[in-house]
Amino acid sequence: METDFPLPRLAPSDEAATPAGADDTAAFAVVESAMPASVFSPLRIGPLTLRNRFIKSATNEGMAKGGVPSKLLVEHHRRIAAGGAAMTTVAYCAVEPDGRTFEDQITLDAASIPHLRVLAEAVHREGAAACAQITHGGAFTFLPRLQNTRYPLSASGGFNAAGVISGRLLKTAMSVSEMNTLAARFADAARCAQNAGFDAVEIHMGHGYLLSQFLSPKYNRRRDAYGGTPDRRARFPAQVLQRVLDAVGSRLAVSCKISVTEGFAGGATAADAVEVARVLERTGAHLLVLSGGMNVESPWAIFGSNLPAAAVETIQNPVVRLATRLMRLWEPKITFRELYLLEHSRQVRAAVTLPLAYLGGVQSLAAAQRVLDEGFDGIAMGRALIHDPDLVNKFRDGRATVSGCTACNACVVAMYSPGGTRCVLGPENDAALNRRPAAS
Repeated sequence: METDFPLPRLAPSDEAATPAGADDTAAFAVVESAMPASVFSPLRIGPLTLRNRFIKSATNEGMAKGGVPSKLLVEHHRRIAAGGAAMTTVAYCAVEPDGRTFEDQITLDAASIPHLRVLAEAVHREGAAACAQITHGGAFTFLPRLQNTRYPLSASGGFNAAGVISGRLLKTAMSVSEMNTLAARFADAARCAQNAGFDAVEIHMGHGYLLSQFLSPKYNRRRDAYGGTPDRRARFPAQVLQRVLDAVGSRLAVSCKISVTEGFAGGATAADAVEVARVLERTGAHLLVLSGGMNVESPWAIFGSNLPAAAVETIQNPVVRLATRLMRLWEPKITFRELYLLEHSRQVRAAVTLPLAYLGGVQSLAAAQRVLDEGFDGIAMGRALIHDPDLVNKFRDGRATVSGCTACNACVVAMYSPGGTRCVLGPENDAALNRRPAAS
């Protein structure tokens, strides 16, 4: 007979902070001050102190060919750290091989530690913190074969809409025993990140991956303790969070990335996100990163604008190219606007007190400061830092007040190219460097 998880409990009290380019006393003074924080003031997240409020969000880099972190991946994150960001997040580190969406993604295990240690050390030399995003794709996978299951795992079984293009028409509802096993793998992955010298982990609970499939009313049709109301749908993600906190929470910052809106009819709303945030706060999350959208149903809601038609045709993976073409048939036309997720994120901010990082269209110094003035604690940025890794330094020194990023989203599909993610307004990446293992 299967044994259920214990209910999530609050994480233990924070131990001494681990500085990342900032003094603890100054951080406490800033956090406790009644005055609005500056974007360049330190931020305390669990046991970690960041040197400022800018966080490079996780954006699939396409820089782990064959699953091996490359020298180009190291340089990508080193440049962002050198450019002034307080923390940079390595995207999509799967907690097991079947948890990848593509073969060219990292599995956070013993084999990846030497390569990721090179990356963490490079980031630390530039005075920034390194974060590993830990995740599992669930039903959203394009792997040619799965090692442990016939059909991909998800919150509920049956028809797999996300697998139509890849030929995986069915998915399997996870048993409590499988949830227990997978939660332990999230904890093991977090320990691997710690052993590699990382300062933080981000548990990905958004965008349509496995934990998001539990949170989403579209994917989660369960009738047991893990389905129904938003807080019940959040039960398994919260138990994963608890396992990770128990494993590393006194030494690493532990954040969760959630969608404040799934962006399509029948998907989770900001009201759902409020309840999820409350559950994660009670469980002891150190930070929530607020994003939006779903990879299959509403990718435009992730980016606040459409993928360019010309860029879609440059995708080399034929399955992904076909899927993206089909997606464009039903996507609405979206005009980018700065802070496009602010209205949804405000509802979460009003409901919880734990630190929140706003993500969604920050393109200027004024918008970054507005985010803090609205009560958020950190500013997560993706495309603007891909366009110019030195942007935070330029904001600080007065060399720039607005990013040159056009939100064209061509960088999104560049991850499928031999050189990985880059801004198309800049030079090509060194594809040869992307084939060299980081620790070689």
